[in-house]
Amino acid sequence: MTEPGIHPSAPPNDLPAERMRLRPDASGTVSVDPASAAWRYLSFRIVALADGGSIDIGAADHETVAVLVSGSDVVVSVDTGEPVTLEGRASVFDSLPSAFYLPAGRRATISPDGGGGPDTDRGPTRLAIATAPTRPDVSATVRAVHIRPDDIRVEIRGAGHSTRQINHIIAPDFPADRLLLVEVLTPAGNWSSWPPHKHDVDDMPREAVLEEVYHYRFRRPEAWALQRVYRPERSPLGAPRDAVWAVRDGEVVVVTDGYHPFAATDADDAYYLNALAGDRRTMACSFDPALDHVRERWSGEAPDPRLPLVGRSG
Repeated sequence: MTEPGIHPSAPPNDLPAERMRLRPDASGTVSVDPASAAWRYLSFRIVALADGGSIDIGAADHETVAVLVSGSDVVVSVDTGEPVTLEGRASVFDSLPSAFYLPAGRRATISPDGGGGPDTDRGPTRLAIATAPTRPDVSATVRAVHIRPDDIRVEIRGAGHSTRQINHIIAPDFPADRLLLVEVLTPAGNWSSWPPHKHDVDDMPREAVLEEVYHYRFRRPEAWALQRVYRPERSPLGAPRDAVWAVRDGEVVVVTDGYHPFAATDADDAYYLNALAGDRRTMACSFDPALDHVRERWSGEAPDPRLPLVGRSG
């Protein structure tokens, strides 16, 4: 029996494929919220920090995570406490991320460092900002956290052509409420989110309900990769659904439910940032039974020697 306050499954969601893939505007801005995604919790946006500009984050009843995707250093000025600096990076392929977790009831302003110049210019500064509503009994126990590149746990997952790099930013053991964030770097020609998995029913410890977005970047901005989202036959969440997109740099795909594998072309290294939100602090998922057997092969295959694509020294 499902615990009180835990949703037994994702809400029925018939979001059409054209609304699941989101393209950025000319400035690189793209966003999704519960109303546009037809789900409960997760909001996500990519914003560009203009010279001399700033971004305010935080809300009375929402937690927030800001990740510096690319660009120069920024300063996070919290309503209480000393300002902190998030380290910039030329791209997601140059260094591990810097991030800041802001609990509910706190506010902060993110602004350019101001100490930059020609030697430190890394191009437009882009931030990923994820938010989710919090529960009072949880939010009362958490605090603001500055997440430095040295704090990121790097995992090499899979083997052979399904090897990829996972950079854990907000993991299940992080002191937060609903939010979870990871970066995934997939070498050219490899698969990730593989074998196909889903997290749309509460069946612990096997699976939990998690809303999720994918935000893509490529070593070559002109590159593309394949993202599939499909609902199995006889799903309790609705009629079968199957969508495949050639996703491009800066785009976002909304994963409402179902399995969602990803494949990089053999020409380009790929990256995506996953932001998730749910009722449990877990990444528990179930795998497509038709393909779950591929994990058994990993013990006899070597990891891809190209990984990690990004190390602690860049």
